[in-house]
Parts: sequence; C-alpha cells; structure tokens
Amino acid sequence: MRKTILATLLLAVVGTVCLSAQDGQDSAAWGAQAAKYCEKHGGEVVLRQPYYGTNNITPLQLAGWRYFCQFTSKADGSRIHILLSTLYTDQPTLAASAYLFKPAFNSNGCNGNPASCYCTQLGGSDFGLIQGGGAWETSDPNNVDQQLQACIFPDMSSIDSWGLTYHQANIVRGRDLTNILRFKPKASAASPWAKK
Repeated sequence: MRKTILATLLLAVVGTVCLSAQDGQDSAAWGAQAAKYCEKHGGEVVLRQPYYGTNNITPLQLAGWRYFCQFTSKADGSRIHILLSTLYTDQPTLAASAYLFKPAFNSNGCNGNPASCYCTQLGGSDFGLIQGGGAWETSDPNNVDQQLQACIFPDMSSIDSWGLTYHQANIVRGRDLTNILRFKPKASAASPWAKK
C-alpha cells in the first residue's frame, strides 16, 4: 500500500513538473507516458535541481526541479540531455526547433563558454554566462554528468547546451534526437531563426 501511494505521488510530481499545462490531459498520466517514452527510446529519466554559484565552494540550491531524459551513446559514451516535456510534446518548442533546424553558430563576440554563447544567440539562457556559474545538478552519485548546462528558451523548453552546439556542427552526442522528438515540423515550416 505504501509503495502504491509513493508511486502515485511520484507520478503526480513528474506530471506536474513535466508539463504544467497540457490542456485537457491528466498531468500525472502525461508525465508517466513521457517517462516511458524516454526509456523506450534508450534514455534515462534524471531528476535535476538548479544551483547557482557552482564555481564557488558553497553553491546555492535554487527552488524547483525538472526531469530530463539523458541519452548516452554506447559507441563513445557521449551524452545529450533534453527536458522530458520537450522530448515528449508533439507541439512545436524552441528547443526542439533549434535541434531540428540547426541554426548556424556565430562565434564572433563570444568569450568563454561557446555552448552558452550559442544558447544566447538562439534567444535562450543558461547559467554559463552569469558570474559565479550555475547548473542543473543530480544527486545520483553514479551519473557522469553531475552538473548539466541546459539551454532554457522563453517557452520553457530546454535542451543540453553542449549537445545543441555540437549538433549544429553535425556532431551527434548521445543519440540523434531527430526521429525521437515527437514534434515533427511540416516540410514547409521555416526555421524560427531564418533571416527575413
């Protein structure tokens, strides 16, 4: 009985955190489906919490948490992380569009972390360009990526900043998400970053 209650609460939290506004859908059921979808395609669901000041001895844990789907390549051990709701939604998101359309990276004027710079060029934000640093951390001691730099877009979709940067250069990290993302742009769809 206790395990059933805990499992139900966990699924409710996953659903609520994954996507707080899936109109007309039960968020707990939606979150459970998203987690199964991640695992079905070879991913691992990882709970992450935001921390500020990771360049310091005592970083500050910020409010909230998010579930990411982590894909690890069996060939080279590389990884890519994507917010579970971004992976599972069939609606357009900026993170999925950035991955699929691969806008070119302009390194002019970039200082420091190129993945953070690329994320910013696309209109997203991560902890890489703020003083003191920050990251999405996991408490799983066995996870290779204790800290994750994730590009978060204004629509709240999110994807691994480094995975996104490599992908625009035609380098796949972890697993190619092109056919795994449930969002499929129409053939006639224009990139949100196309020059007008």
